[in-house]
Amino acid sequence: MQKTPILTAQALSKTFDTINGGLNTIANINLSVQSGEFLCIVGPSGCGKTTLLQLLGGLLPATTGQVWLDDELITEPHPAIGFVFQKPNLMPWRTVLDNVLLPLQMSGTAADTARQQALDALSMVGLSDFVDNYPKALSGGMEQRVAVARALVQQPRLLLLDEPFSALDALTRERLNFKLMHIWHSQHLTTLMVTHNISEAVLLADRVLVLSSRPATIAAEFCIELPRPRPAGIEYSQEFGNLAYRIRQAIHE
Repeated sequence: MQKTPILTAQALSKTFDTINGGLNTIANINLSVQSGEFLCIVGPSGCGKTTLLQLLGGLLPATTGQVWLDDELITEPHPAIGFVFQKPNLMPWRTVLDNVLLPLQMSGTAADTARQQALDALSMVGLSDFVDNYPKALSGGMEQRVAVARALVQQPRLLLLDEPFSALDALTRERLNFKLMHIWHSQHLTTLMVTHNISEAVLLADRVLVLSSRPATIAAEFCIELPRPRPAGIEYSQEFGNLAYRIRQAIHE
């Protein structure tokens, strides 16, 4: 059954002004993300994946084109869109709980309500026992889980992830991918993730978009028709391997 698009981009382009003239990064991209969908975006290094995500989240203005969240034009950051960056960017002088509370404090949420929402978000990422710790006492994977909790605390309708686990070791990354899938499933959370890891994209996504070299266009699209929830070890199956191979070929082409 076809779901309703929650996010739509129409004729989206981005050109940066440089001392050598305009640098075309994104070129006439049209895409939609369905409600409840997990969409991954992959592509060659430097092709503009992060720029596209920032355009979709209202962090950058488009040169041409528009982005819509339901019927609302997105021209700036929106409280219904959560963002997780490559680095957790935690404030070292604030505890785990206080880092997660920050967006709610900035939006003026009542203190008792904010605290409960922050505790609920930390519970989702498995950090209920670390609310009073400071970032220096956390591992890299735990810091990223705090960043995910901070993005979830405002109960966003759309979660945007920019290679959030790229700096972590393989085992930690695998554990966090399954944690992320559990959160996505339990919260019915529409999610769009940029990654350079093809296996990660196949593991997580319902659909994978492949961007071309800069200026980026959508070069290919793959529907990932693997069972949900993804069983442990599925990445070693023939179907998984075939999908990863086809996506890799599309990137190289």
